[in-house]
Amino acid sequence: MDRRIPIVIAVLGFHVLGLWALQAGLLRRAVELVVPVSVLSDMIEPPQPQVTPTPPQPQPRTAPTPKAAPLPRPVAQPAPQPVAVATPTPAPQAPTGVTEPQPPAPPVTAVAATEPAAPPAPPAPPAPPKIELPSSNADYLNNPKPAYPPLSKRLGEQGKVVVRAFIEANGTATKAEVRTSSGYDRLDQAALQTVLKWRYVPGKRAGVIEGMWFNVPIHFVLE
Repeated sequence: MDRRIPIVIAVLGFHVLGLWALQAGLLRRAVELVVPVSVLSDMIEPPQPQVTPTPPQPQPRTAPTPKAAPLPRPVAQPAPQPVAVATPTPAPQAPTGVTEPQPPAPPVTAVAATEPAAPPAPPAPPAPPKIELPSSNADYLNNPKPAYPPLSKRLGEQGKVVVRAFIEANGTATKAEVRTSSGYDRLDQAALQTVLKWRYVPGKRAGVIEGMWFNVPIHFVLE
């Protein structure tokens, strides 16, 4: 009993201190100080490091395996047909032979000409008509030599005159003019008079006689 008395006294003392602490507000402050610290320790956490996810690795593409081309089907070719060949009548005692079938001849196909026909060549132009110039050198004309002017002989004048004359179909000269002068008027006039007096073989065009112009050369040379 002596031991229980101090225990009971101690318990009663604790209760008395507890009641006094509640009345004085000390226990409430201790609770308020303890509870917020524990709550803050639970709420405030150190920031966790962010981990960036690694992108997925692209898978290598595999080339499609080529499909094997289908093998062509074999085409059945028709068997060659035997061709009957007429054989002469064998002799009574002649040995008989065996004829082999001949392959058919390949068909002959006509190939149409694809090239266009060449256009016909244009007709050749007609040949120009043949022209025969008049002439004054025929022997049967009996044309005299041109008269040499006496004054031109004394002065030593000489040269060549070309006279352009129109020869009619009857062989006479109806027009005349000096085409190339000799340089001396007396010789030119003598040549004109000579050409107008002469007779000519008329010119022809395609075998037909017609009047045309003709150049007549006259030479004056001192001997």
